[in-house]
Amino acid sequence: MYGVVLILVLVITGGAIAFIGDRLGTKIGKKKLSIFGLRPRHTSIVITIITGILITTLTFIVLAAASENVRLALFGMEKLNNEMHQAQTNLAQASSDLVTANAAKDKAKADLLVTKENLEELQTKQTELLQRNDQLEAGNKALEVNNEQLLASNRDLETAKGALQAQNAGLEQSNTELNENNGKLNAANTTLEERNKTLGEGLQMIREGDIVYQAGEIISSGVIAKGKDKQSVAAEMASLVYLANRNVTEKTGIHKEDGGIWIYQKEYEQAIETLEKANMDMIVRIVAAGNLVRGEPVRTHVELYPNRTIYHKDEFVFSQKFTLLGKADNEGERTVIAFLKNVNATAVQKGILADPIKGSVGVIGGTQFYDVVNSLVSVHGDILLSAYAAQPTDAEGPLRLRLKVEQFK
Repeated sequence: MYGVVLILVLVITGGAIAFIGDRLGTKIGKKKLSIFGLRPRHTSIVITIITGILITTLTFIVLAAASENVRLALFGMEKLNNEMHQAQTNLAQASSDLVTANAAKDKAKADLLVTKENLEELQTKQTELLQRNDQLEAGNKALEVNNEQLLASNRDLETAKGALQAQNAGLEQSNTELNENNGKLNAANTTLEERNKTLGEGLQMIREGDIVYQAGEIISSGVIAKGKDKQSVAAEMASLVYLANRNVTEKTGIHKEDGGIWIYQKEYEQAIETLEKANMDMIVRIVAAGNLVRGEPVRTHVELYPNRTIYHKDEFVFSQKFTLLGKADNEGERTVIAFLKNVNATAVQKGILADPIKGSVGVIGGTQFYDVVNSLVSVHGDILLSAYAAQPTDAEGPLRLRLKVEQFK
């Protein structure tokens, strides 16, 4: 409200001065008065300028008298700017101090937290030490009791020692008699060792003379698919055992009512458990555990291998370059045999299981073999032999091959 009144006062005062100046200029103009020797027209202009100066001056005077802020703006602006700049500087310093103080406060809180944790840990350790001290005191009391018991036992042992010394004399006499008997037993043992050696040599001769299965030889094999329950796996394992027994009977010509093979029961049950938990198809092989002579129990063990497709039909297996000189009749045959050995090694590295006895995995028909050999009879120079899978083949094999001969000109 105060500002509105001030504005009204300034408006009225300015208007009054302007009116007075106008009237005064008009009268001077009509009477053609002159001041300072000026013309009336120029005198009127001077009066108008003086009137404007008076309005402005009076406005500043009234504002300065009425408002301290106006006086400060007119006469103390530079000081105010300096004070504002100083205040901003102080504010920035205060903000920096506040940040520092907050950081110190946070660090103090963190240190206090660590101190509390350390204090709790020390209290826990103190409790544990007190408990251990109680345990040690109880153990010390128990040791004192045991010490008294040991002293009593020591006295008893001293008494028993005298009795043992008396017994020792009797034992020395018995020891002499035992030494004499030991000499007789050593002589008998020597005789038994000679007889055992003779029997061993005879058994070795028997084994070398009519071995039915060699160690590691496959008696039966098959693939058991993943995801079957224990009962189904056990049924398929029983089928493989039945097949193994039939193969043994066919090979030896000896039929046994209780079966021709023997598998360690724990190993057999472990194999069933592994097959039940398998997440992929598994190859099962029942193989001879050692060289087996006709008429003996066929001791075997079970081998398990993961099964997967190794080669698809017409998939490339291996290729090799040869140089034929045409000087020997069997050069082509030797070349094909050497190539097939390398094919065999490549297929084994790829994952096909080799025959434990022969070490082979690949199969090639006799007709195809001799066709390839005959095609090399009249060749003189470089050739490229390539092998391809004749049909899809998994890890169990065998890998049936299709051979291709290319001649370089």
